[in-house]
Amino acid sequence: MKPLFAQTPSLSTRMFFAVVASLTLYIMDDRLDYFGQVRSVLSSVVYPVQVTATLPADFATWLSTFFQDREQLQERITVLEASQQLMSVRLQRLQALERENLRLRELLGSSFRLQERIQVAELLAVDSDPFSQQVILDKGQRFGVYVGQPVLDAHGVMGQVSEVSLFSSRVVLLTDPNHSIPVQINRNGLRGVVFGRGPSEQLKMDYMPHNADVRVGDLVVTSGLGGVFPTGYPVGVVREVRFPAGKPFAEIAISPAANLGTSREVMLVLPGERIEFDLPEPLVELPEFLGIEEIEAGGAQ
Repeated sequence: MKPLFAQTPSLSTRMFFAVVASLTLYIMDDRLDYFGQVRSVLSSVVYPVQVTATLPADFATWLSTFFQDREQLQERITVLEASQQLMSVRLQRLQALERENLRLRELLGSSFRLQERIQVAELLAVDSDPFSQQVILDKGQRFGVYVGQPVLDAHGVMGQVSEVSLFSSRVVLLTDPNHSIPVQINRNGLRGVVFGRGPSEQLKMDYMPHNADVRVGDLVVTSGLGGVFPTGYPVGVVREVRFPAGKPFAEIAISPAANLGTSREVMLVLPGERIEFDLPEPLVELPEFLGIEEIEAGGAQ
């Protein structure tokens, strides 16, 4: 079968008509906006295809951003955790320094005042034997510590040095059963000896007769006898006085003035020291029938 048209337009002719048609459509769309609605419809139809085509690239970008943000977040968490741990350690140290500062302020603001020098020491260890009330201090012969040196805290006598090495010293506390100290009642000067009672953290005053003038609340201080402790160091307060029948001596219980179980900083009194002690108000009131006028009158006589 022969074609109806034996000849077709040449290539140059077709190119010419294509260029003319393109220019015509361009002018109609650019100048007259003739294909605006058609272009809008075509854009709506093509949009899903465009979104689908960009999904792999968008997913790759999101995945990269996700892992990058995760790494940065993990790094920031690590830095914050390290910072929090450092702050926690500093806070604990600050709390320890605060407690130590309070103890030192209490030590400097104690009720008795030494006129001359003292030496501050700190506890290193506590004897594990419950029947041996002794502690170890961080000062020894290198700092001039000697056997028999009085040891005090902010409230009173703790004990005395029993052994000395080059860098440390051992202190026997008042409550040690083998420790005794000459004392006197601050109210009336009545002398006696106080002994330790072991783990009870209480003291006892032995060999006091039934007629001894000792009252609950009396302040007990060192008497200075024996040459170890100067006169006036506070030892404790009388808490109980009993006169058991059939026994020649009274039973007197004394609470130590020093905080034997909690004090960490102590004072080592250097040789030749003297103290000024602020005496507390008397705990025993005068009888009501004895007026001030009668006291003055008696003093005048």
